[in-house]
Amino acid sequence: MDFLPVFLNVRNQRCLVVGGGSVAFRKISLLLEAGAAVHVVAPLLAESVAVLLQQNKITHDSSGFNPDHLNGCTLVIAATSDSITNRRIYESAAAINIPVNVVDSPELCTFIMPAIVDRSPLMIAISSGGHAPVLARIVRSKLETLIPHTYARLASYAAKFRPLVKEHFVHKKNRRLFWEKVLHGRFAEMVLAGKDSSAHDYFQQLLKDALDNIPEGEVYLVGAGPGNPDLLTFRAMRLMQQADVVVYDRLVSPDILNLVRRDAERIYAGKERNHHTLSQETINQLLVRLAQEGKRVLRLKGGDPFIFGRGGEEIETLADHRIPFQVVPGITAASGVAAYAGIPLTHRDYAQSCIFVTGHLKHNGLDLDWSSLARPNQTIVIYMGLLGLPVLCQQLIAHGCPANTSAAIIQQGTTQTQKVVTGSLETLPKLAADAKLTAPTLIIVGEVVRLHQRLAWFEAD
Repeated sequence: MDFLPVFLNVRNQRCLVVGGGSVAFRKISLLLEAGAAVHVVAPLLAESVAVLLQQNKITHDSSGFNPDHLNGCTLVIAATSDSITNRRIYESAAAINIPVNVVDSPELCTFIMPAIVDRSPLMIAISSGGHAPVLARIVRSKLETLIPHTYARLASYAAKFRPLVKEHFVHKKNRRLFWEKVLHGRFAEMVLAGKDSSAHDYFQQLLKDALDNIPEGEVYLVGAGPGNPDLLTFRAMRLMQQADVVVYDRLVSPDILNLVRRDAERIYAGKERNHHTLSQETINQLLVRLAQEGKRVLRLKGGDPFIFGRGGEEIETLADHRIPFQVVPGITAASGVAAYAGIPLTHRDYAQSCIFVTGHLKHNGLDLDWSSLARPNQTIVIYMGLLGLPVLCQQLIAHGCPANTSAAIIQQGTTQTQKVVTGSLETLPKLAADAKLTAPTLIIVGEVVRLHQRLAWFEAD
């Protein structure tokens, strides 16, 4: 992040605005809405700013800016048309650690004024770090249509009842669970519909009925897909925001992990080739222990948890210990990566079947049913086969596949670092080595690979 998103309390705090034009007026208005004591320094005032002065809403100094104006200020905004003055303001404020914003000059800002969706006390701020303010406003306009203005009343109700809820629940986690239930349920609908009296009575009854017991834990086995956050399911996103703790593998991309609730505990399970941070049995028992402690556990796996993800082993252990669980499928690498590489896995002219296998080397060899793999009109998809690629190609040729059979290897498919290398069984190992590919990769063997050049649609950076 270029900037840390924060909400600053400026109520009754002295805030300086240098400039008296229409741009300054917009900044002054925001500060006044936040309860700031605004002091304006400008030789001339636009009519809109002059009206604020006449109404005693601001104070004014008609002299030019000097560093003494910063005394006692919480923040300063420079909104003049003079670049030399703006830089002077920035340097003077930054030298004494006063937050400063120079309008339309991100390089002269220690804080950014965001686009705002105001549902006070609920506030949503959108910023591009000063790089694309129009885009920030577009996002804001979309959120304005999605979030009803009545959410302000819902937030006010939550503030009103918060002390009662805190007093009722000793366990912090139970407070959060209660609020999640309330704000997703009938109470919220009553408030949004304006049924204040009924909402008040219903809330009191919900609180009276709620027990402060240790909640029952649960495990969510969720497929994170092949790496692109846009390919997550709605259900996966919802559970990622509910979990108390996340146990994740190496193949879960940072962009996806960043979508997990920020205060959730994170446990890295590894699962890198020949270097497992936690053994599979340890992971199984960890999920049981965390759930028995009453936690909602997100087991986040790359791809789909039931396709080479050992998800079945994990939920077998959960079932043995009577731990509630649910499984959320993810887009497996075979379908996701192939689609982004422009390689259909089946095609009536080239392949009428498709087979998935793993390419882990064991004792420098691959224990696969080569005769089944080396059939015509079939697409072979190999997971985790980068190191075993030379052996794989040799064995397929030895068992009857023509050496010129089309083949591809895709690195980090569906992401902006995707790289596709195509060739044949004979040439692909050298091409992959020359390209210096790194895991994760997916290998596709079959005549469907010939369609890549014509059907490739995704352009990575």
